[in-house]
Amino acid sequence: MLKKLSVIALSAVALATSVQAVAKESLLERINNKGTITVGTEGTYAPFTYHDASGRLTGYDVEVTKAVAEKLGVKVDFKETQWDAMLAGLKADRFDLVANQVGLTTPERQATFDKSESYSWSGAMLVARQDSTITAPEQVKGVKAAQTLSSNYGELARKYQAEIVPIDGMAQGLLLIQQKRADVTFNDSLALLDYLKKNPNSGLKPVWESTEKVGAGFIANKGNDEALAKISQAVVELQKDGTLKKLGEQFFGKDISVK
Repeated sequence: MLKKLSVIALSAVALATSVQAVAKESLLERINNKGTITVGTEGTYAPFTYHDASGRLTGYDVEVTKAVAEKLGVKVDFKETQWDAMLAGLKADRFDLVANQVGLTTPERQATFDKSESYSWSGAMLVARQDSTITAPEQVKGVKAAQTLSSNYGELARKYQAEIVPIDGMAQGLLLIQQKRADVTFNDSLALLDYLKKNPNSGLKPVWESTEKVGAGFIANKGNDEALAKISQAVVELQKDGTLKKLGEQFFGKDISVK
């Protein structure tokens, strides 16, 4: 009986050690071993990451991720999550990477995360109802702005002293403006223009657009320099061979991979 218990105990230790070893496998090791990488994304942020009519996850960021994975010889496991939980999930190692139009524009993000070579460039836009008299970001002081709390655009709204109405994502923000529960929202110009084009009777309009463009890339926790170098090289190759241009034209009608 004691011998049987000892065997069971040793088996349990071996299993725990095996699980621990898998858990500790780095992003670089997964890439080098042609394994599976996990990528966090919203799945509700068209046309970057969304579900098409058939329910398939697609979008510019999703297809770029798949193309990079093909270059690296790895598989991708997408994990969908709300924006404000995404970088926290990355920090907690729930994902290897985030692909969701993230730019490391704040000191707090730069201290925690690193970014690959940019695969898209775009600027901020401010949208309001058709009857709004707002024409510039300076006019949103004290105005209700529907924003995700931890995004670049939430930071922009706070900079101009807007009253923040917390949301899960862009679609919810636009709905709140239509319902008059918020007045404006800052977000990505490409995503907003795509929405307005697909919804001509939305009752919304762009009132301001930044001339400054921010590059978005794959985001990883600090300490993944070698893995990000391989990912960045794949992004560069996809730009050179025309893949990024083709995907930009597919989702936006233009190449968004150049500044």
